[in-house]
Amino acid sequence: MSSYVTPDRSAAPYVDPTPEATQPHVPEVGATSAPLKSAAFFIGAYCKEYNDDFMLCKAENRNPEHCLKEGRRVTRCAIDLIEKLRENCATEFQRHWECLDFRNQEYYRCRKEERLLNGCAFDKLGLTKKIPGTSPGKTPIHEVPNPIYRNVQK
Repeated sequence: MSSYVTPDRSAAPYVDPTPEATQPHVPEVGATSAPLKSAAFFIGAYCKEYNDDFMLCKAENRNPEHCLKEGRRVTRCAIDLIEKLRENCATEFQRHWECLDFRNQEYYRCRKEERLLNGCAFDKLGLTKKIPGTSPGKTPIHEVPNPIYRNVQK
């Protein structure tokens, strides 16, 4: 006979035996996938040092607790950038992420809104957008004035 009692038949309230985390609380980024995707390249550039530290830490030790400090730094940096985008480029930022949200998160369908956001981020925040892996001397796709794309849906 087993000593296990299902939670719905127990008279005592369930108490989680896992010890509580002793790490300081870090607020959530507070953005859904569309705003995060809209700001992704800016976050990558703006938070590069913190991201690199976090990835080096993860390569050093796969234990999740080992890199909590570095992870909190990445989160705080992303929060800081999102707040700056909202303060300085609110309209452009919202138009771009709403476009992504309504168009299946595909960048190529929102190039017009992306150019406006890129311009605002450069002018007001000094941020530039660099896509990793772009060949030297080749114009990045987000800067091509009249991109031609093929609709892959039939």
